[in-house]
Amino acid sequence: MKKRIEIPKFKNENEESDWWASRDGREYVKRRSVEAQSKGTKATGSRLVAQLAKKSSVQIAIRIPEGDLAQARKIAMRKGIGYQTLIKVLVHEGLAREARRD
Repeated sequence: MKKRIEIPKFKNENEESDWWASRDGREYVKRRSVEAQSKGTKATGSRLVAQLAKKSSVQIAIRIPEGDLAQARKIAMRKGIGYQTLIKVLVHEGLAREARRD
């Protein structure tokens, strides 16, 4: 029997994103997806993703190289999230990192 993986408490968004990208984070998403499908519901996951989804947003259009978009889709599928959500998380993290440099 596999060990039961629980979401730990995170000190910051970087720590949380690292955990979701780790083997334990991916296993958690897979397990929750299977459990949710068996119940006929949708799995919930990252508090960071949920927080970003709650914020009001503005629709924009950007051009992204095909290779980058393909890679984003592949990574998002592995993490069990939508590629647009992944891109929003990456933009959010990048902006926060750059803001700390100033």
